[in-house]
Amino acid sequence: MKLPIYLYGHPVLRNASKEITPNYPDLKKLLDDMYETMYASEGVGLAAPQIGRNDRIVVIDADPVADSHPECAGRKLTLINPKIEILDGETISRGEGCLSLPGLSENVNRVEHIRLSWVDENFTAHEEEISGFLARIVQHECDHLEGKLYIDHISPIRKQLIRTKLNNIITGRTRCDYAVRYAPKKKK
Repeated sequence: MKLPIYLYGHPVLRNASKEITPNYPDLKKLLDDMYETMYASEGVGLAAPQIGRNDRIVVIDADPVADSHPECAGRKLTLINPKIEILDGETISRGEGCLSLPGLSENVNRVEHIRLSWVDENFTAHEEEISGFLARIVQHECDHLEGKLYIDHISPIRKQLIRTKLNNIITGRTRCDYAVRYAPKKKK
């Protein structure tokens, strides 16, 4: 089932997520729904806060960007309770977009080499060193689990320049080709 993507301004995107346990109810269905939602939205990653759940769950299928980023070929990951360790302090600026910020793209500085530890849908533990654009995707999605968005990494001046676009998302004046959930209207 395709789920609505929660857009910028919705409070769920700013809350830190909690770890889940093996007895999480209907986990397989949730993961299937998250992948279906990500594919229908033409994304390469989706974090649980983006569908309104503050749980430490991320799905990634980086294969669609493999033509320009070979390290992404065949990389499909289900990350539960992921943890990132930075292995290289040097940052590279590259463009990023987000399903929760439709119509926007900004250059973001991120490290290119990380160590990722997580459990999969069967709660089997994994650890892997990841580099390049795949490391960027993982960092972007894991930021969501901490209540952060990629625009939190851009300069205040740049953020001011896109303020109108951000306000249009908050006020529902942005249209998407996928189902969305806007921020709740403020009570007067």
